[in-house]
Amino acid sequence: MKKSILTALLLTGFVSAIAQESVFKVIQNKGGKAIAYAPTSGVKILTINGLSFKDLNKNGKLDKYEDWRLADDIRAKDLASKLTVEQIAGLMLYSSHQSIPARPGGYFAGTYGGKPFKAGETDPSDLTDQQKKFLAEDNLRHVLITTVQTPEIAAKWNNKMQAYCESVGLGIPANNSSDPRHGTKARAEYDAAAGGEISMWPSSLGMAATFDPTLIQKFGRIAATEYRALGITTALSPQVDIATEPRWGRFNGTFGESPWLSAAMGKAYCDGFQSSVWGAKSVNAMVKHWPGGGAGEAGRDAHYANGKFAVYPGNNFDAHLIPFTQGAFKLKGQTKMASAIMPYYTISWNQDKKNHENVANNYNKYMITDLLRTKYGYDGVVCTDWSVVALHKAMDSFLDGKAWGVENLSLVELHYKALMAGVDQYGGNNNVKPVLEAYEMGVKEHGEAKMRARMEQSAVRLLKNIFRVGVFENPYLNTEETKTIVGKPEFMKAGYDAQLKSIVMLKNQAKTLPITTKKTVYVPKRFVAASRNFLGMETPASEDYPVNLEIVKKHFNVTDNAEEADFALVFIENPKASIGYDKEDTKNGGNGYVPISLQYSDYKADDAREVSIAGGDILENFTNRSYKGKTAKVPNITDMQLVLNTKAKMKNKPVVVVVNTTNPMVFSEIEPSASAILLSFGVQDQAIIETIAGKNEPSALLPMQMPANMSVVEKQAEDVPYDMTCHKDSEGNVYDFGFGLNWKGIINDMRVTKYKIHINKGLK
Repeated sequence: MKKSILTALLLTGFVSAIAQESVFKVIQNKGGKAIAYAPTSGVKILTINGLSFKDLNKNGKLDKYEDWRLADDIRAKDLASKLTVEQIAGLMLYSSHQSIPARPGGYFAGTYGGKPFKAGETDPSDLTDQQKKFLAEDNLRHVLITTVQTPEIAAKWNNKMQAYCESVGLGIPANNSSDPRHGTKARAEYDAAAGGEISMWPSSLGMAATFDPTLIQKFGRIAATEYRALGITTALSPQVDIATEPRWGRFNGTFGESPWLSAAMGKAYCDGFQSSVWGAKSVNAMVKHWPGGGAGEAGRDAHYANGKFAVYPGNNFDAHLIPFTQGAFKLKGQTKMASAIMPYYTISWNQDKKNHENVANNYNKYMITDLLRTKYGYDGVVCTDWSVVALHKAMDSFLDGKAWGVENLSLVELHYKALMAGVDQYGGNNNVKPVLEAYEMGVKEHGEAKMRARMEQSAVRLLKNIFRVGVFENPYLNTEETKTIVGKPEFMKAGYDAQLKSIVMLKNQAKTLPITTKKTVYVPKRFVAASRNFLGMETPASEDYPVNLEIVKKHFNVTDNAEEADFALVFIENPKASIGYDKEDTKNGGNGYVPISLQYSDYKADDAREVSIAGGDILENFTNRSYKGKTAKVPNITDMQLVLNTKAKMKNKPVVVVVNTTNPMVFSEIEPSASAILLSFGVQDQAIIETIAGKNEPSALLPMQMPANMSVVEKQAEDVPYDMTCHKDSEGNVYDFGFGLNWKGIINDMRVTKYKIHINKGLK
């Protein structure tokens, strides 16, 4: 058949399909939506008035939910009314983390035909046994994807997943999702003519340092395009918590401590991902974490039982809502609001103004129903954070259940309490059984009619988000297109440009930078202590060059002899704090609570609270979590020593220090030894080196304060931004929110004025 004839027939809708992949076929409706289906799924095509529709429930007639001409809300309500309670309960599940392919063992493990994955034998794009079970038996349709071997394999896996979903039940497609996946590989070299695995961007904190919402909206559009090419239709982001507590372990995922900067960046992020109108280019944004998780007492994080409490000594709870109410809920585009919200694990201590319950936000009816839904009119999906509806067994385990404040409840009671608080979905739960048992518990208390209505309410919200992004019509991917889209040169360049714009210059004594001639540089090796990550995986100690020397050599001569060098270049990281809890302390008669330090040298917490604001756990027989008088050590004290030793070796010659940071830090220990300081938020080495060499002028600003010392940190209020005395360097500059240097000196442009003005407008 000639190409022109085939094209004409496709446009008129009279040709049934052409094969884009062996798995699926596509039909283009004239003046309407393209639909795609898997011939093996059993789905038939209905032709009505020359238009084609998928008969997803295989009943031989066109139901409202199958009619792509109708509004998403109408379709969602129709489908929800047809679902059994078992099917609705399955929709309310959000899978545990799925790696493509599944790992042979450990947290992301899975099997194929009863056997672990084996390279060369197992097809990495196949569904695991566990995935087939939760799709068919548990009716799960929301899948969280972690690592993928390649974009092509991810696309093929998506097609198999969607064909499988199409073949069972009422043909509801999978809503695949991802946590942020656009981080950088530091040593990778950027080549404008070459693509990559996926575009690489600075961290959210780095994005915030640009003070430029238009940049993050551009990121959102590019990231959404790459997500859709991978089969991902929901982003478990952005994280808009205002990071008012400098010790918080999740600081790096935020847009800093300013409510207004966070609101602007969150709004732009959602507008970028969801697009100006819903459709095949959109990705649902799940904003987190309501009502803000950045006020954990003493900086401890609520992934752990020792960090379950958010406290408000500054009476500043309302400021933490601003990124939601003035950002994610007020989008410029026609999508209007972020389509989903994730509450945080924390107990917002004494903030329930109605029921006065000190329970985790995921279980708190005041936080979800009264505040989020009723007061602020939010009717999108509310999904718990992962492992919320799981049993609590340890004080310091990342993988522990996080039912804070309701630890005495059974698994079924936890599901029921969250449901009645207003939650629509359970993060990290593949098993439908406790949801069904929670439903039965509700039937006994409220009757079947009320519980069916409650479940159906959540089903409509969940289905609406799947209809909005167009996957009921076409959930399939062309793998060749995926290979050309994900990480294409244009996207890689945009990400690299953003990296350049995110670098903050804090110090530039005697205009040390830029170094535009090919001088000789001494780059000392950096020692990294042995460590264990949050999943318990060990990394051995190492000592190596902390930068890609081949990139350095393109701009400078490199030597191992400090005496031969014109300047030194030292790469370090901010002090790596603990989680604020130590089992060894309990063995010595302590309560287990220890300081979280933002300085390199040993820190004794003499200024800590005598009595903690909040406390209490079923595994503890006390409520005072004070660590006053205890000492904290950080494993990378060697970074401070590296700076001091390099300064001694270089004598009066310049020492340029590059700090890759995730949190505020105490600069007084290293700043006097540095001639210039650059702050990096997870960028490629090349971006740093090109800045030093004058190819890029620094333009970023601090999205947070840098404290003068740890006493200041102890005395600040966990819930209040901008309330610390900041470090003042040898040049007389103060490392405050909004500070940054360019080649001429202190940056004082419209960005600074716009966001610093809010400091004195009612926020403590």
